[in-house]
Amino acid sequence: MESANKPRDVLTVSVVFIATALLVWFGAGLTPWWPLMWIAPLPLFWYSLKSRWWSAAAVAAGAWLIGSTNLLGYFHTLGLSFGTWLVNYGSLALMVAAGVCAFRYLVLRGAVWTGIAALPALWVSIDWLRNWVTPHGTAADLAYTQLRFLPFLQLASLTGPWGMSFLLLVVPAAIAAIIHLRGRKPRRALQVAAIVGALLLAVLGFGVLRLNDAGRRETVQVGLIVSDMSANATLTSGTEAERLFSAYAAQARELAARGAQVVVLPEKIAVVRDADEPRVDAIFQALADGSGITVVAGELHISPVQKGVLRYNRAQIYAPRTAVANYDKEHMLPPFESNLTPGTAKQILRRGDTNWGVAICKDMDFTSMSLAYGRSDAALLLVPGWDFNLDRTWHGHMAIMRGVEGGFAVARSAKNAYLTVSDDRGRILAQVRSDSAPFATLLTSVPVGHEATLFQMWGDWFAWVAVGCLVVVIARLLMAPRYIAE
Repeated sequence: MESANKPRDVLTVSVVFIATALLVWFGAGLTPWWPLMWIAPLPLFWYSLKSRWWSAAAVAAGAWLIGSTNLLGYFHTLGLSFGTWLVNYGSLALMVAAGVCAFRYLVLRGAVWTGIAALPALWVSIDWLRNWVTPHGTAADLAYTQLRFLPFLQLASLTGPWGMSFLLLVVPAAIAAIIHLRGRKPRRALQVAAIVGALLLAVLGFGVLRLNDAGRRETVQVGLIVSDMSANATLTSGTEAERLFSAYAAQARELAARGAQVVVLPEKIAVVRDADEPRVDAIFQALADGSGITVVAGELHISPVQKGVLRYNRAQIYAPRTAVANYDKEHMLPPFESNLTPGTAKQILRRGDTNWGVAICKDMDFTSMSLAYGRSDAALLLVPGWDFNLDRTWHGHMAIMRGVEGGFAVARSAKNAYLTVSDDRGRILAQVRSDSAPFATLLTSVPVGHEATLFQMWGDWFAWVAVGCLVVVIARLLMAPRYIAE
């Protein structure tokens, strides 16, 4: 009898493994199809309740890791080794395996709700820790797979990405538990279905209401400019840098003539030394004074010091008849920017009745930016950037979530990526590829007006909820009776 079941067992394992790997491959990564992540872990949860723990762990870790190979090509493009990919995504795969095994152990012993919360609590707790201790912030968060699911995205205004990832994993865990319980304890299965269904409906209902309650807002005409031409995308200095800055200024002048009130240029347009700064400033200050616009221009700034030089990834800010201001990027991309000095201060510009903020590229991978600028009542964030073509959607759109979290619109102008403007609800108002013209430009009207969010006020409160849930999960694992065969 046992041998007769082996072909069926092999088929089950194969189907679960392949289905999970495919769901992760297409549901996450650089261009995710958001509906798939709602069911990607479901086969693993279902299988764990029908198998031995070691089989559930092996299938979960292996399938998740294979699904994550969709990013191998991206790592290769960045010049990162297979080992770097394996450490990053191997650790995530092991975390999924641990969460699935905890789910299995607890549900089989009757601790259904604790089991359902096991993987969500573990994932969010680890991801929150990564946000603070690694140079890549929230880059691996599952919440970014849901940027196009706008009603669900509004949850970020309450919980940040943490609540989104938690619920995204709770739903498939609950479905697996319901399937397991329906023949054994149908009333308990109905209870789980009712509570999780009501929670999901409440979240989506809030999202729909928020999307339809933008209120009356002041509008700002925002212009973005990027050139991906090889002659313009290489970091130059001296007279060649002045030529490039002048070319960008000419494009900005045309946008100003069409009504632009602020123009954002990309990150690190050229190298500017202290001695070059007056000439570069003169180009853009004349533009600002003559056209009445604000200009944000990225540069790699080099300042000599007694024992060498300091290098900054800097955004220079020019406004009419106002002293030049600047913002230095805070979060560097290793290893490419390991030689740069991080900035330590935010930059707030007062424009009319609203505040505008400035950030640069990778800064927007961190929730600290939405918290800081949200608490400064920013209505619009101006973001020079520079991506890697392949990640123009994945990394370029991370900034959208910061706007939802902090209650502000985002204008991001990035080389090898998109020129993107989004509102504080995460809607993309306008978008153009940076390689669509020798100088790609975008001009659009943006509703601005800061609206305080719960996440802005309470910060990472939900991450602490997840940590508390994880403590309960661990306690239940230690105390649960051991009468189910392993």
